[in-house]
Amino acid sequence: MLGNILNHLSPYARVLTAVMPFVLAIALRFIYGKNRATQVLLSISTAWFAVNVLLAPYSLRMQQDIAQVRAWFR
Repeated sequence: MLGNILNHLSPYARVLTAVMPFVLAIALRFIYGKNRATQVLLSISTAWFAVNVLLAPYSLRMQQDIAQVRAWFR
């Protein structure tokens, strides 16, 4: 269900879903200071960002986009 919803997102929405949790965690850290909760949120959001960046090239849609870009240069 969630994977199906993510497949229909635009590229800008995909970037937003990867970056926004990280930005929110940093903002909460600035607001509330360095405590255990903000450290955990920052760690989770960093892992979320890394997974999105590392796994994005393996998605079907990204593979199609990469193939299309390669075709432009042939």
